[in-house]
Amino acid sequence: MSKQLVLENVKELEALCEESCQFLWNHPEVGGTEKESAEYLRNVLCREGFIIVNHEKVEHGFYAEYGSGHPVIAILGEYDALPGLSQKVQCEKDPVVTDGPGHGCGHNLLGSASLVAAIALKRLLETEKMPGTIRFYGCPEEELLSGKVKMSYYGMFEGCDIALAWHPGTGAMVYDQGYLACAYAKFYFTGISSHAAFAPEMGRSAMDAVELMNVGANYLREHVISSARIHYSSDNCGFPPNIVPSKAVAWYAVRAPRMCDVQSIMDRIEKIAQGAALMTETQVRMEIQHGCCEMKPNHAFADLTYENLRAVAPPAYTKEEMAFAEELQNSLNPANVAHDREMYQRDDVMHTAIGRRELYKDYPLTASSDSGDVSYIMPMNTFTVPTWPLGVAPHSWQATAATGSSIGTKGAIYAAGVIAATGYDLLTKPEALEKIQQEFRAHQTSYSPMYHE
Repeated sequence: MSKQLVLENVKELEALCEESCQFLWNHPEVGGTEKESAEYLRNVLCREGFIIVNHEKVEHGFYAEYGSGHPVIAILGEYDALPGLSQKVQCEKDPVVTDGPGHGCGHNLLGSASLVAAIALKRLLETEKMPGTIRFYGCPEEELLSGKVKMSYYGMFEGCDIALAWHPGTGAMVYDQGYLACAYAKFYFTGISSHAAFAPEMGRSAMDAVELMNVGANYLREHVISSARIHYSSDNCGFPPNIVPSKAVAWYAVRAPRMCDVQSIMDRIEKIAQGAALMTETQVRMEIQHGCCEMKPNHAFADLTYENLRAVAPPAYTKEEMAFAEELQNSLNPANVAHDREMYQRDDVMHTAIGRRELYKDYPLTASSDSGDVSYIMPMNTFTVPTWPLGVAPHSWQATAATGSSIGTKGAIYAAGVIAATGYDLLTKPEALEKIQQEFRAHQTSYSPMYHE
């Protein structure tokens, strides 16, 4: 039996990959509303003979299982879109629906590639009569950093041995570690309303408290670790300027390399909120909404993934695709393009060369993802492949345009091959799986999902 068998399965599924990429792109749904996307994926997997497992508390999340015995391989798929990033497949900003959602992070590609890889591995188990179980995980609400946290809380990952994941990007690269831990909290201030001109002395402004809190948080930035990030927004609850507002809300997010850092910084922000309430004679209530962990490193797993990233043939593009990519790149800030060229040490428009193995140390993943929680439950990998031109950033209209094009689809097919090839190794080389699991066990720590009903 050869790895080529599973790669041939991926090739046979290219039409399905294209169909899935386009269906999800044409039906963008933001986190918490992914009904059509989840149903589409469930139906495809059901036709392929997978058993669908839902959970009543995670409406648009599920897993689909095929096979029996170990290893139980989880393949993570996402499909939520982003608000306000609707965009046609063209090189000028032009939404399909004004202010509508769009796949500006490429999750239409992410879910589709993972779907195809799961089916390719399922067909391998079927034809070769091999032991092992494949689970495709339909993971909602990734952009809210909550979907996999909820799935963890409700035990949906129980029984898995290892997880395979990927993400769209500007180049082919494996990450040993990445994704910052993150937590969200809202601070509800309550004061006393009054006429802002006739009797201002009678009021106690909740909005003043929010503004003072934000000032305090900005001074805190100097006194936290340099790799931490503090974000906030404010809501005056609709009060007009001529009323001293009795209610206002500050919404905070904190990111840092480790969850313990996040918790420490959030504790200090809570004290700032209490100080702001004291200064304004208001009351404050803190509500931790949710949070996600950083991704735990697993070098043995990254090594295996890197081998397969190098082994699977990268996309080849037509002249028309390259012209589209170059025109899309020309719409960008030149500094963004220069940054990516420096990072990869290449000046390609579509960068298909494999990024150097240690690149993640110089350019870590500074975003956050609920995939980090999965890495606390079992070994998990992540890698990127080119799905948009160098310089394009996720969460941009250029990314939406690229992920709706054949360039994006070719990236998804490439990613499906890498996932399927890595899954093949995990199924056929027990020593590789054991090495990965030994490293995971050596660094295993306690884990509790940051979620509450």
